[in-house]
Amino acid sequence: MESTPGTRLATLLDQAFHNMVNAVVDELDRRGHPGVTATLEFALVAIRAGAGDASALGRALGVSKQAAAKTIATLETLGYVRREPDPVDARRKLLTISERGEEMTVLGAAAFDRLRLRWAESVGIADVERAERALAVLLDLDGISPVRPL
Repeated sequence: MESTPGTRLATLLDQAFHNMVNAVVDELDRRGHPGVTATLEFALVAIRAGAGDASALGRALGVSKQAAAKTIATLETLGYVRREPDPVDARRKLLTISERGEEMTVLGAAAFDRLRLRWAESVGIADVERAERALAVLLDLDGISPVRPL
């Protein structure tokens, strides 16, 4: 089957995303944060943005409550989050990001920023900003919205 412009674009976006994530995950591993995945990083971003329990995290990530609970368990095992009792509803556990989790997200964000800077040094900041605007428009087409918080 011959590649079309649309499939080439989708492939480029997918490969660029995975290359960026893999580079950041490798750096986090070298800096004392083994076992981190893109899902875990995005989960911490969502928790920081207010996803305070498994249900809210599932909605933010576009996954089931059960999948979110597994992500939370992994984050807790790795020392990135804590579950604490909700002072209003004893049945509910609230998520807080630990100091280790904060460190990992800061290191991850800095690694993504360095990749963006390298891209800007290659093609120029104006082209990077134009690409970012164009991708934001792509997300708005036909009601497409990001699954993960950015």
